[in-house]
Amino acid sequence: MIGKRARTALVVAAAVGLAGCGTGSTGPEPVWHGGTPGPTPPAAAPATADQDAAAEVRLTFAGDVHFTGRTRRLLDDPESAFGSIASALRDADLTLVNLETAVTDRGTPEPKTYHFRAPKTAFAALRAAGVDAVSIANNHILDYGRQGLSDTLAAAAEADYPVFGAGRDADAAYAPWLTTVRGLRIAVLGMSQVHDLAGSWRATDTRSGVAMAFDPARATAAVRAARKQADLVIVFMHWGVEGNPCPSAEMKTFAGKLSGSGADIVVGTHAHTLLADGWLGPTYVHYGLGNFLWYGTSHSTDSGVLNLVVRGRTVVDSQFVPATVSGNGQPVRATGAGRQRILDRLATAQRCTGLATRRAG
Repeated sequence: MIGKRARTALVVAAAVGLAGCGTGSTGPEPVWHGGTPGPTPPAAAPATADQDAAAEVRLTFAGDVHFTGRTRRLLDDPESAFGSIASALRDADLTLVNLETAVTDRGTPEPKTYHFRAPKTAFAALRAAGVDAVSIANNHILDYGRQGLSDTLAAAAEADYPVFGAGRDADAAYAPWLTTVRGLRIAVLGMSQVHDLAGSWRATDTRSGVAMAFDPARATAAVRAARKQADLVIVFMHWGVEGNPCPSAEMKTFAGKLSGSGADIVVGTHAHTLLADGWLGPTYVHYGLGNFLWYGTSHSTDSGVLNLVVRGRTVVDSQFVPATVSGNGQPVRATGAGRQRILDRLATAQRCTGLATRRAG
């Protein structure tokens, strides 16, 4: 396989999202009436013969990243902030993570327990590690209010760094980031299903915020619109119950809606523990990638990198590379008994996913 340095990727558009951590997602689901699907883009041009031949493309995903506490000092040298795990992130055609922090030094803390923010050098560290774009659809992107979100979007634009899942209004928040890799047109959307402050943090037609799963009409319309623009549609979710390795009923229900709307790949973060993967009809789903570059020790240190190989719309191979969050917050590859323990834990977690172990058809 050819790694990132040998690939040619054309960035077509960027949209902005939100990140998450804090209390568990256990409250009643917000019900928002009057949600609108948003504009429908023109249909994509027919696939070329080369696209039909579908060269293999390697995708890499990892979990929650932020630069707070012990990980803040890693930005003293952005080029090495991710440590040795960066080689696993660079060795792919496209790499995505969840950025669990606002990039700002302004704003007023929101009424919540945990507040994360980072300097602009966060984007330099992500780029140096081989991360191509980040979801900001989570429960920390507005930790410092809409000023913090505005600053994050401005810093990303200044760095020419793609973010998705939050934006200046609902159209921007639900819009996909579009890129082309080896002739494969890829659309990536970010959405949150975290309940805390969801009502006040959601993006609307007249207000900035996060793309939320709690407006299912708009969420599924966004996936269908992306389907018309791309060969491969990826949805990066922020969801789950903290500490629970099993997906909740609302996660399973929404995964079904995403699959039915045309998502090819659904990956998730937020639970601060590893969940497992499988197939929902033709859609590959990984419910939770755990912590990655992580500030504290209050949650599971089990981590890892998810590698997928796709051909056209189909995931033809998947591999999870176990890692452990080290004492300075950097993930390092797990070996020996530690590696096997994580793989065994994932095998156990797969039993409660409700997902098939093989693709339908």
